[in-house]
Amino acid sequence: MDKSKSIAKIVGPTLTVMVLSEMRIWNPTLYDTQIVPVIYLNGILLFVAGLSIVKNHNIWTFGWKTILTIVGYAGIILGLLRMFFPQVQQEKFENNNSILVVEIILILVGIFLTVKAYYPTKK
Repeated sequence: MDKSKSIAKIVGPTLTVMVLSEMRIWNPTLYDTQIVPVIYLNGILLFVAGLSIVKNHNIWTFGWKTILTIVGYAGIILGLLRMFFPQVQQEKFENNNSILVVEIILILVGIFLTVKAYYPTKK
């Protein structure tokens, strides 16, 4: 099996479910009382996941496979930010349109990767 599809089978559904579960629609008080150590732990997990993706899939070609690499680097960067600056994430989460737009984009990326991973290819 193609390495890109194998990684996308994990990243696509995980990204989709993770972002959906963090949206204000389902968890309206999720960001109201964040604890700094939990944000730090989240950063460690994001960093390790992003580093694992980049280590195994550092592909920069024109096509959908590059999206996996970008998701990996985004995980590394977000993880580092949450590890070194957890207090910034602790500030009250405001439900504004820019956050909603980012969440919708991430959900669409997750769905796209899931479809690419599980859709059969012609031989």
